[in-house]
Amino acid sequence: MKKVLWIIGATLAVSIGLYPSLYFLFTEKFGLLLTKSPALLANEVWWTAFYTHIVFGGIALLVGWTQFNSQWRKKYLNTHRLVGKIYVFSVLLSGLGGGYIAFFATGGWLNSLGFGLLDIIWVYTTWRAFTDAKNKNIISHQRMMIYSYAACFAAVTLRLWLPILMVIFKDMEIAYGIVAWLCWVPNLFVAYRLTANIPLSKTAYSVENVQ
Repeated sequence: MKKVLWIIGATLAVSIGLYPSLYFLFTEKFGLLLTKSPALLANEVWWTAFYTHIVFGGIALLVGWTQFNSQWRKKYLNTHRLVGKIYVFSVLLSGLGGGYIAFFATGGWLNSLGFGLLDIIWVYTTWRAFTDAKNKNIISHQRMMIYSYAACFAAVTLRLWLPILMVIFKDMEIAYGIVAWLCWVPNLFVAYRLTANIPLSKTAYSVENVQ
């Protein structure tokens, strides 16, 4: 069962991690851009923040899931560290762009607050994980990385929840208002359960030890 969940999670992470490439392939507006005003789409700062957020967020999503494979991590420790640095660098840049575009979230201030808090949590837990690793506090590093990737995985859960909410409410504003919180709050709860159930002596090795 764990292997099946691992494969599903990895497949979703890779699929959504590659999703930003569509914004470079299509010349017409689609997806999120359809909800934005012409005035905002004429704002070059917003475009810079938007592309920074989706490109580096996609990279973080693509590489982050590999870090939780204990056998790979033990066998290729130097690669694990290199990929970890790529992940941290990508999160910081994506978070910088995401923090800016959160102010212009579709649906108003409540949605902006939801995405803004997600952005803060993502950047904070990632930075904590990085500094813990440098200070050789491996247990805390592992826990913070679980929270960090749970926040990162909001990019996946948003795209899973939004179509469902659209079917239920048939209103983009209502659906987007809910998903601004639903895409990440349950993820953090799962991260909490994972870290709570991992014995301290095993946390430094793998999430796979969760019973």
